[in-house]
Order: sequence, then structure tokens, then C-alpha cells
Amino acid sequence: MSSPLRNTLLTRRGFLDRAIQSAKVAGATGALTALGARPAAGREDRNPWAYDVSRYLKTDPALVHYEEKSSFASPKAGARVLALDADGHLWIAAGANLLELSPDGAPLSGFAAAQDVRCLTASGNTLFAAFKDRVGVFDAKGTQLALWDAPGGKPYFTGITAGADDVFVADAGNRIVHRFDKSGRALNRIGARDKSRNIPGFIVPSPFFSVTIGSDGLLRATNPGRHRVELYTPDGDLELAWGQPGAAIENFCGCCNPTDIALLPDGRTVTFEKGIPRVKVYSDTGDFECVVAGPESFAENAKVCGPNDCTLGGMDGAVDAEGRVLILDFVTGTVRVMQRKEKAG
Repeated sequence: MSSPLRNTLLTRRGFLDRAIQSAKVAGATGALTALGARPAAGREDRNPWAYDVSRYLKTDPALVHYEEKSSFASPKAGARVLALDADGHLWIAAGANLLELSPDGAPLSGFAAAQDVRCLTASGNTLFAAFKDRVGVFDAKGTQLALWDAPGGKPYFTGITAGADDVFVADAGNRIVHRFDKSGRALNRIGARDKSRNIPGFIVPSPFFSVTIGSDGLLRATNPGRHRVELYTPDGDLELAWGQPGAAIENFCGCCNPTDIALLPDGRTVTFEKGIPRVKVYSDTGDFECVVAGPESFAENAKVCGPNDCTLGGMDGAVDAEGRVLILDFVTGTVRVMQRKEKAG
């Protein structure tokens, strides 16, 4: 695949610079609005430049093409990781606890790892659980088969995905994706800044950095500080990038979105966002298509995010073989199973 980059590269500084430039035309109000603030209505003693995103917390119903099929609570508090195995069973990580659930949320089994699990993926009957700076390999009964060390730097693992032969780990600390073979041997690094290869490098302002592998063999990685999704070959060639900053429904807002991604069976991408919590679907080339669930579905999640800190909010997600989208809400500990509406456009 050799499609050109769809969007101009935009760093966080560039986003601010663009807002400042807009002030020359529209005045200070326009600049602050571009950053997600707006004058506060009502009493004159209120801060006129209060951080206010309330207008973005309502979704046009015509854009919502999914509905909730079921929901259930995580068996343990503190759940922040959700994955599916080859049998369609759910695996939830809450701290060091790994919990196996049936598709309807009934507990099946579980075990405790030695450390908190930051991210998780399944390949056949094998689980690859990433800790802060190592990867543990387990069978479904909880037997640890191997433990891989990080290949240097200051690792902070936040995303993991397994292909037929390789395992890819998103490292927010080093701002890189590591590629391992399934024995744990480090093969190469993906996404380091390289002007000669037209690779801008990952910007990761907070510990949200996700990867997933497609059936086409291309790795999808979020570049949250650039508000986009990037597609790489396993050897590290950047094939496509899409996404734009902004609070509008088709864009990605805040300091660092999207936080997580998953793929539908036909190759389209499901994105997950924090701050203004929402789940959306994009075409395989990055065109916005519809909303799975808007901020109205995550009221408590939206409350924990402010202009200075949003690390407690967010979601993890997965897609099953039937195309249903599973959403784990970090704040409520609830898993929602979303299916496409029969009469969706």
C-alpha cells in the first residue's frame, strides 16, 4: 500500500500557533474557541473564558448508527484493559488480575499476574500481557510461559497487538512501537522520527498510545499528540496517516486523541476518545462514517476530565467477529456491547 499522507503534519505547538493566527482575524474569542474554550454564559462575575465544552457533549442522533445490545459490570474494580480471544471470550485486566468472561459477561476463570497489566492481546490460546516495562506470555490457565524484557530506554507500555508471526508493543515512554517475534526477540522499532522516510515521530503527551494489526498486514498506531492514526508496514514504512485536530465530531480533540483503536471485520477503524468521550467509525482510508456512542453514554467519564488532567478518564475497546463494538468505561467499570442498528444509514 502506498497511499500518500492525507493530512498536513500538526504538532501540539502547531495547533496552538494556528489558534493564535486565527486571533489576528477573529480576535481573542476565536482563538480560545479553537482550543475548546468559550465565553461562559450567564452572570457577569463568571470567568468569560472558562473551559467549556458543553456544546460538544450532544450528538446528532442521525450520526449514531449503533445501539446498546447489553451491558455488564467488571467483576473487579479498577478495570482498564479489555481484549477478546479466539473463542470470543472477554479478558479484562483490573490491576494484576486477569479475568475471563463469557460474551454476556459471566465469569469463567481468572488468574493474577505478578504486576499490573497495562494492555493485553490474545493470539490463539496464548495471552500476551504487557506490564510497565515487560511482556508476560501466558496460557489461558494462567501459566506464565515467558517474560520478555524491554529493549532499553525508559519504557512505559500502553498497547499491544499480535499478528501471525509478530507482536507489536506501543511504548509511551520511548514514543516508539517495538516489534518482537513470538519468542520475544526484538526485531525492529517503528515510528521513530525520520525525515528521509517521511516519518514525523509519535507525540505521546499522556499514557494513551494504542496499536492493532490488520488482516492486510499493516500496523495501525495512534499518534495521539498529532490527533491521527498512522499505518505502517512491519518493517516500519509509513503508508498512510489520517485524522485532524478539532472538537467537531469528525475530528479528534484535546491534548491526545484517539486513545485507542480497534478494527471491524471489513477493515474499518473504530476509535475511542477521552475528554469528550466518544466512539466513532472511520473508513479504511480515514473518512468519518458514524458514531457508535457519543458523550451522552459516558456522563461520569466526561466529569473526571478537565483542562489540566484527564488521565483518569478514557475507555478501552474491542470488536468481535460479528462486528459488535465492546467498550470498557474506566470510570464506571461497565462494559457496553454495541451493535449496528438494522436501519442505520
